[in-house]
Parts: sequence; structure tokens; C-alpha cells
Amino acid sequence: MPDGRRQPYRRRWDGGVRSLEAGQDHARGLTVVLVPGLGALGCLLDTLAGCAGWARSFLLDVPGFGHRPPRPCAAGTPAIADTVSGWRDAVVGDAPVVLVGHSTGARAALRVAARESGRVRALVLMGPTFPPEQRRLPGLLRGSVRDLRREPLGLLPATVPYYLRGGRRELTRLIRSARRDEPERTITEVRCPTLLVRGEHDAFAPREWVQRLAAAAPHAWSATVPGAHNFPFRRGGPTAALVAQAARRAGRTG
Repeated sequence: MPDGRRQPYRRRWDGGVRSLEAGQDHARGLTVVLVPGLGALGCLLDTLAGCAGWARSFLLDVPGFGHRPPRPCAAGTPAIADTVSGWRDAVVGDAPVVLVGHSTGARAALRVAARESGRVRALVLMGPTFPPEQRRLPGLLRGSVRDLRREPLGLLPATVPYYLRGGRRELTRLIRSARRDEPERTITEVRCPTLLVRGEHDAFAPREWVQRLAAAAPHAWSATVPGAHNFPFRRGGPTAALVAQAARRAGRTG
């Protein structure tokens, strides 16, 4: 199972979508698919490495802030979800995947799982944004201030280059799209085992909000871990262990 050791990854392109692939097919035949928040792959590289110890794993570069244009999709939750589905069809086929989304990426992963639950073995939503009070600008700004005070300085070089490459306009479009989304409605349609995880200081995913989402799905549960919103950063082993936990539960119930 996950040991947190860094694994080398391979860059690949499939249907215009760039991804980082790590690990090999293992006896259990699991494939993990990671969807980043705000297009910042740097926050999930450690998690990719951790999952690679026990499953073939992919980190998708959506909406494409990890490379120059053209990008695979528009910077918005529906477009990212459609792109993840199309990529999965091309690369994994009908085999069910363990789908993991972080932050705004959790919104896209949730949409995929809701409409294609038979092809998602387990779903992991890490720091799912935004509670209703943050769907207006004042609430979002308050949450940003509270969370940023708890984030490590080392996170900046792992995320800012992606934000700069994406550009202010596309970042704003992506955040607005996530704020218009209503995951409390979407999650009621998910039928696979679903784990919701938040950092204990995560201001974008408050405890009450995550518990509300977990209560709305038939096979969901929640966990709180050390850290703030970007808790997966430099915690690849523990985060991959949570993903493995969801995969094991799916194996027992599937």
C-alpha cells in the first residue's frame, strides 16, 4: 500500500490532454486519476508519487495551466468534467477508476462521478469548495485570508507558476464557475463510496460544510487531517493512504 516514496512520472498526451503518469498496473488492477485545484499540479505531485506505490496513477493537467496554449478545455467546472470523462474513455476505457479531486478539481470530479457512477469505483473529494457563504465575494475573501495564514510558504513555488501561466482572466473564470456550482445537489446522485477530506484549518472547506456534503450521499464519510486547504502538499504518503482507504471500501462494497 502507499509508502509516500517519490516515484518518477512520465509525461504523456492523449487527445490533447497532458497528464503525468506514475506507477504500474498492480495485481488489484486499480487506476487512480487525480484532478488538481485551480489547475495547479504542483500541489498534488506528492500524492501522485504516493498513489504510484500501489496503483497506476495519473495527474491530469486540466484546464491546461501546466503548458502553453492551446489548452484542452475552457477554465470552468463543466468543461473540466467533460474533459476528464473524455480522457478516461480514451485512456482507461470502461475500467472503473478511483477518482480524486482537490479544491475546485473536486467539483469536476464530483460531476463525473454523479453522472457515471458505474465507471467510478471510489471518489475522494479533498477540500471541496465552496460553502454557500463563499459564493459571494465578501465571504470568499474572508475565507481566503483565514486560509492563507495557515498555508506553508513552500506552497508558492508549487502553485504560483501555474496561476501565472493560466492568467488572471482564466483563473477568475474558473473560480466563478466553481462558485456557481452546487455540489450539495450533485453529491446526492453519487452511488460509489465517497470520502471527503479537509484540513483542520481549511477555511474553504469548513467542517460543517464537509459534514453536510457527506450526509447527503448514501455511501459517504468524512475525515479531517492536519493542515489547511492545500494539505496534500508535501504529505503524499498520508494523502495516498486516504485514497487507498476509499479504494478498499469500494472493494468491500462492490
